[in-house]
Amino acid sequence: MNTIENIEKTIKENIAVMVYFSAPTCNVCHSLKPKLLEALDANFQEFKVESVDISVEEDIAPHFGVFAIPTVLIFLDGKEFIRKSRHMSVNEVMEEIRRPYEIMTS
Repeated sequence: MNTIENIEKTIKENIAVMVYFSAPTCNVCHSLKPKLLEALDANFQEFKVESVDISVEEDIAPHFGVFAIPTVLIFLDGKEFIRKSRHMSVNEVMEEIRRPYEIMTS
């Protein structure tokens, strides 16, 4: 089970982290997540992924200011860099990550 402390530790200790907020009742969440994970894996090997089920881990979403699902938070070098909620495409997220990620990892 995730905790705020565990997620913050992951963010602090890794150069690139995606925190994915979803719930079991969210169909979009379930179709988007595997596509995002596959794209991250193919393009950005350094990424760590934390998944948060807001129906179980109720305190985590408000801590990060997340009030809609699905929401993706991208942290680069410990700082929130991208925040996407509800309507997003995998390509859109990958393109926004690409340049800063390449700068940081080159």
